[in-house]
Parts: sequence; C-alpha cells; structure tokens
Amino acid sequence: MTASYVIIGDGIAGSSAAETVREDAPDADVTVITDEGEALYNRILIKEFAKGKLPAAPMSIHQPDWYDERDIDLRLNTFVTDIDTDAHTVDTHEGEQFDYDKLLLATGGTPVQLPVPNSDAEGIHHFWTFEDARAIAERAETADSGVVVGAGLLGIDFAAICGAQDVEAHYLMRGENWWRYALSDDGAEIIHDALEDNNVTPVFDSGVDHFETDDAGHVSAAVTPDGDRYDCEFAGVAIGLDFNLELLQNTEIELDDGVVVDEHMQTSVEDVYAAGDLTRYYDTILDEYAQNGSWGSAKEQGSIAGENMVADGEEATFRWVSSYSITHFDFPFLSFGHPTLGDDHAEAKFSDTEWRRVAFKDGKIVGGVLIGDLAPQSKYKKLIREERVVADQKDVLMREEVDLDELAPAAEQ
Repeated sequence: MTASYVIIGDGIAGSSAAETVREDAPDADVTVITDEGEALYNRILIKEFAKGKLPAAPMSIHQPDWYDERDIDLRLNTFVTDIDTDAHTVDTHEGEQFDYDKLLLATGGTPVQLPVPNSDAEGIHHFWTFEDARAIAERAETADSGVVVGAGLLGIDFAAICGAQDVEAHYLMRGENWWRYALSDDGAEIIHDALEDNNVTPVFDSGVDHFETDDAGHVSAAVTPDGDRYDCEFAGVAIGLDFNLELLQNTEIELDDGVVVDEHMQTSVEDVYAAGDLTRYYDTILDEYAQNGSWGSAKEQGSIAGENMVADGEEATFRWVSSYSITHFDFPFLSFGHPTLGDDHAEAKFSDTEWRRVAFKDGKIVGGVLIGDLAPQSKYKKLIREERVVADQKDVLMREEVDLDELAPAAEQ
C-alpha cells in the first residue's frame, strides 16, 4: 500500500523534508500545504529586495514545476483548519481532507505585533514574507523618515533597508546596546557606528509607548515611554515571532514555546514530526533543549525529519552548529551556535571594525559572534562539535590568528 506523507509549510524546512521524502520514497504520495501564494523563496535575500538591491526574480528557489517534476502535490493559498492525530487526517479551509501515514509540521511563526496603541496603523511593517518585503520596499521608497523597533537580527534588517532607501531613521532599543545579550559595549559600538554611517540613529534605553497617526490612519510618529517623539512615515517592528501553534492546542503534541521534538525531529505523538523555527529541539551538543531560527538549521532539520519519516530502522540525528550572517555594512558580521547562552565568555577587539566574542558553557564553546574577520568560524565550530573543554585556554582562542594545534590536547586537560 502506498505510504502518504503530508507536510504543512513550504519554507526551507518543509521543502527540504519533501525533497528528502521523495528521494527516499519514490513511490509515496507527498503533499505540501502552505498558506502562502508562492512556492519556496529565499528568505535571506528578501531583505536585499526590500533594500532595492535585487529584482524579484532571484528570490525564487522553487517554481511550481519543480514540484510537478517530483510528483509532489503543492497546495498554495491553502489553510489547514484541523489536525486529527488519532485519525491521521488534515483538513483544509476548502473542505478537503488529507490522510497521512506521517505528518510534518513546518508552519514557522508570525511576527509579534508591538502591544501598544496604534501598532496596526498604516505604514507600520513586519518583516517575514516576500509579500512583506514588497510592501516594505514600496513604502520605504517614498518615505523620508522612519523608526525601527527591535534590537535583534531582524530589526537591523529594517535599519539597513532605511539606510539603503535614504530614509532618515531612529532605531529605538530598550537596552544600552544592539543585541545586548550577545555583544558587549566594544562589539556593539562597531554596529552603532555603522548604523550612523547609514543615516540610522540608535536611541538607547527607549522603546515605544504608542504610535501617533494622521487623519488618514497612517503612522506619523513613535512616542517613547519617556515622552520623546520621533516623526516617521515608515516604521519597522521586529520583536520576535509567535509560533503558529493554534492548530495543535487540542492535540496531544507537547508544546513549550514551540513544538517539542527529540534529536530525530519526532514530536511526542507517533507519526508526527516538526522542523524549522517552531521547534524546541533536543540539542545533542548542549545536552538540553534549544531553539534556532537560522536558514541552515531549518534546512537541516527538514532533511533529518524527512529522512526519519521514511526510515524503517536506525534514525538520523540532528546535530548542527548554526550560523547567521549580516552583509549590510562595509565589514562582515556572523554569529554562530548559541551566542546568547553560556556561563563564561572571552572577547577581543583588533581594530575599529574587527571584534570577536566566544561564549562558553561548562568550559565548552557554545556560540559566538565575529565582526570583521570571519576566518576563525570553522575552527570555533569544530570545537563546538567536538565538545572540547577549552575555556581555560582563552589566550589561544582570542589570538588574531587562531591555531587549534596550539591548544592543549583534550586528553591532557
């Protein structure tokens, strides 16, 4: 009897799973259901599109005929209304019902709306889909003033869009630094200077109390809790994701600020897997549950999930050191692993645009940030995968040229 695989979500996690399932089970029925109106596109590049640096064409990764060629049934603009894990069925808004032998949840999240008055006004944008990018690009092209809220990796994309589109912007941050949980003053200063070079002014220890609007309901200003007012025709908000878990509330699937999965991407319910942003997965390197929303991590999770959905025997294990890069400035920026975790750290600054920080937990590297020189990343990642205790050798790790041969052998530590 032909096996049936249903995948909800056509981001990189869902698409990678579908591709893997098809490769490993050439005769199976494979269905991908997504509420988006277009097939898989590059979420990494949509920020460049919004900056006006790329046309729309390079965003696309899979055209609909990619699915046709692989006999994958792609359902665009389709909303799942019910999942019955006992009956092994998925219902959609059009009244269709899909039976499954194995189900993958790869629905990702929805940007969190700032919980302040007028946060839904015209001209206030969230950045997640290609549709969002189109709207942002159109608005930024005509705006002269803007406000950015959210001092993280998505927030700085908004700031870069403002800079590229000649929007004079204020970047409102709740703390004293951009991405304050991963960068110290020295590292953050490099980013702050780069923002100002791009006509974006950081405003620290601030935030938004409410937005003001004009008579047409369009945003006109952001007001901080201290009463400071910043005029804006454009506002970008990036304060995190609400994971799309509504459909799972009445199931037995374990949830904990996401879908809990083991190292094989298996949920607490038999025959149901999850991959991508919404997963709280067991990290075999950290030896604890973790979350990571990077493109590479989601792709690998999807592939591992797809492999295990088909497998009849030994299961593949998700063991991954993620990375996330920013290319908005004259210098490169890369974070890897879990830079905001740890109980210890080491850092060094080598020039006005060259800095690094490495985070340790129980003496082992768990993540870090590199600015200016990305060359050490492969060596740090290697140490993470090896789970070597190296925190006692920070002097070697923080040399401008990192040589792992200069570390004491693991057996001698």
